[in-house]
Amino acid sequence: MAKKSKKTFPTKALGRSLSVSMAGLRAGGALAVDSAVSRVMGRSDDDPQSDFARREAQRFAAELGRLKGTYVKIGQMLALFGEHFLPPVLVEALRNLSDQTEPLHWDALESFVRDSLGERFDELEIDPEAIAAASLAQVHLAKISASGEWICLKIQYPGLGAMIDSDFDAVVKMLVLARWVKSGRDLDNWMQSLRSHLHNEIDYQREAALTEQMAGLVAGLEPAGVNYHVPELHRRYCTGDILAMEFIEGYPVVDPDVAALSQERRNALGKAMLELFFYELYDWGLLQTDPNFGNYLLRLDDRRKRSAHDELALLDFGSVLDCSEEFLYHLRETIAASQQRDVPRIIAGLVGLGCLQPDVSEEGRQMFADFCLHLLEPLRPADQLPPEYLNDKGEYCWGRSRLMRRAGKQAAASAASRHFTPPSRDFALIARKLTGVFNFIAALDAQFNACDMIEAHVAAWQEREHRGKAR
Repeated sequence: MAKKSKKTFPTKALGRSLSVSMAGLRAGGALAVDSAVSRVMGRSDDDPQSDFARREAQRFAAELGRLKGTYVKIGQMLALFGEHFLPPVLVEALRNLSDQTEPLHWDALESFVRDSLGERFDELEIDPEAIAAASLAQVHLAKISASGEWICLKIQYPGLGAMIDSDFDAVVKMLVLARWVKSGRDLDNWMQSLRSHLHNEIDYQREAALTEQMAGLVAGLEPAGVNYHVPELHRRYCTGDILAMEFIEGYPVVDPDVAALSQERRNALGKAMLELFFYELYDWGLLQTDPNFGNYLLRLDDRRKRSAHDELALLDFGSVLDCSEEFLYHLRETIAASQQRDVPRIIAGLVGLGCLQPDVSEEGRQMFADFCLHLLEPLRPADQLPPEYLNDKGEYCWGRSRLMRRAGKQAAASAASRHFTPPSRDFALIARKLTGVFNFIAALDAQFNACDMIEAHVAAWQEREHRGKAR
């Protein structure tokens, strides 16, 4: 067997910044040339950009992937939210950035972990082979010697905190120099929001506190007969660079064993996922805004039992948005108005969220209202659901609907309109959350109607609002 190389984490900010700047300028130049050629040849603005520009954008995305760490995470954030201010060809290339990466060799990490844990290091038997690795951290199993219990250690890569700001500065400089964006208040606000968001993701003390808070909030809840489970923290082994938590085994939502479950059980799991979003929005005011499939596991009961009691395990709270009361009010009101198909109330909610400017054109108002109504399609009353997406019981088929594909096409068309206004970062995060929840339910191929569920949460919220105003 070949000896595994001792891969180390790149931390030299100057070299990394220059590398990205050169790649960015080269790709930006390719886009500028392609735009000029398009004008000379008379191509319309909606024609796809040339293969040359596409290759250069892919080259830049590959460079981010090579540099790893915060650059990968920044690239992923730009892929998620950059459609509001970046060329489509670059956004498309950035979407291919994978969060999965080759883990650091234990020899390159051991002294860092030993320094972080101090004398507690000798209380653990840490498996040197990582079980998972991403752009900001990797995960190792460890056995507590005294008890024999296995736990997980989420270990942040050394030096990340010191690199975030310099890496962000390099990316912003590249975007401006390559003329992909114009410097100004809108770009500054967006990049500052993304910078703060990434700082939150590596704040393990914040994540530990939120993990325990969410564990308390979901305790005892059993929507549709499904439990929620948040891994227990092992505070003794948590530090500013390490999160130690209960080792959870389960199935990802795309596992064949999940697809083999009965329709009833898959429906229950889908309802539990959607109900969790409503609890977060209408009851708790805390939204986990990174709903990728890897942040959830399904703990399946013995399938031979008549009344299975499955669990939805919630694994990651590094991307929790602590919303202001004003933002929550407008978001709750926008969804409630969409249920009533009340366009003026929808528009008022969108203005309050910062998604629409008060002086936006009537066409812009209607465009955003239509998008909200389309995105929230599954929450409509049964008699307003598209019949082509219903089963013979009149239940909405989340997988068959291909809602996110249809909504994506509508969003792309809206973004190309002269009436489009880039939304706030918080609104974009909520849209990302909702998209992730709906995709999760679609992956289960669940079939159920959600109107009664959302209306119960809206009614309870409106009653609380009424009582609050009456005092």
